[in-house]
Amino acid sequence: SDPALNQSMSALTVEQLTGKNVGVCVSGGLDSKTVSKRLVEAGVKVLAFSADLGQPDESDINNVRSRMATCGVETVIVDLKAQMAEGCFEILKCQARYDGGYWNTTGIGRIVTCHGLVTAMQAKGMDVLSHGATGRGNDQMRFERYTNVLAPDMLVYAPWRDPALLTEFPGRSEMASYLATFGIEAFVGPKKKYSTDANLAGLSHEAEDLESVQTPMLIVDPEMGVWPTAAPDKMEEVLLEFVAGRCTAINGVPMSPTEAMNEANAIGGRNGVGISHALENRIIGTKSRGVYEAPGMELLGRAVEFLYQSVLDRRATTLFWQLSKLVSDQVYDGRWFDPATRAARAAIHELTKHATGKVTVGAYKGNVFFLSLSDVAASIYNEADSSMEASDGLNPVSSQGFAEVQSVEARSLARAGQTPSSLFALGETDAERPAKKAKC
Repeated sequence: SDPALNQSMSALTVEQLTGKNVGVCVSGGLDSKTVSKRLVEAGVKVLAFSADLGQPDESDINNVRSRMATCGVETVIVDLKAQMAEGCFEILKCQARYDGGYWNTTGIGRIVTCHGLVTAMQAKGMDVLSHGATGRGNDQMRFERYTNVLAPDMLVYAPWRDPALLTEFPGRSEMASYLATFGIEAFVGPKKKYSTDANLAGLSHEAEDLESVQTPMLIVDPEMGVWPTAAPDKMEEVLLEFVAGRCTAINGVPMSPTEAMNEANAIGGRNGVGISHALENRIIGTKSRGVYEAPGMELLGRAVEFLYQSVLDRRATTLFWQLSKLVSDQVYDGRWFDPATRAARAAIHELTKHATGKVTVGAYKGNVFFLSLSDVAASIYNEADSSMEASDGLNPVSSQGFAEVQSVEARSLARAGQTPSSLFALGETDAERPAKKAKC
């Protein structure tokens, strides 16, 4: 067997990293500093990597570099804003929402992060990727799987699955005390009500006080906008233009995906759009609770959904939502590069290639209302055909033939005793049904 493979299949410990080149995924916070400094002190060659995902809670991503420098570690900042925006557009096209209907913002963020950082680490000759995900959550599985897929020979070190570090640093105060012995500033501050993860697609808030289902979701202070109750009392009309399910202009202004996401986030945020709550099913089998902000995703996502309704027939719509659910689950589970995900995405691209047109929506106190649809050349909606008034559309008399064809099956089922005699009862036996004369 391959010794490298055997080592990668068992949890690495800090002692096994000596002499290896380790790329540490960092945010510049207390955990990042503690792990990086601990590895440096253990004689490990450390280079930090941080992803710029357009996160709205980071005023200047370069601050990460200066914060990590206090630990004697150089940091490589990888600009992934354009890739993150492209990821947002893929999630929107696929309508990839997870439990509770929230947009898969963290899932797509991890895809972009892992691809960008693993690529950068390979270019710098790193042997090991180290991530700071907890041993109880989803992200550890995402980082692990994506590293395995993208760089099969690269090892993964999870410090918060290393018994030695778990014992040494059971909490934030121990981390701060450790850094203080080296004169490294580490302000712990008051206990947080919840933790937040951010990228261009949105924010996810979880843990701490939110772990109790007795705690209202309203303890969250929105960072990308406001609660619907604090939104303006006047509806804001927004004109969105799409080409093949991708937003290309907002209010008549052509925009790149990054620009469109920033503008949609601003519009949706100020109108209280896109805040949701979920008790979701984690990859590892447990449940977790989260409060999510995705104002731009919800604004653009609802608009493109309105557009899909005009161009997809009934069977195409059914297939689309089946594929959408598959893609959403795959994104959540860290399986973006799997053949099933790529095949489903290819089918969705085929189904939505005619989703081109203009959608006007109204953003108002957390809602996105349909206002109008125009310039949809591939629309299969025909006002005359669906009208309840006299029109030049479908001749209502011609529906008689369809009704008669449908009646053949309905009457056959009834006469064969395969339809219930009561309104709501289930599990009715043959003995409980009126006797039917055998036909064969």
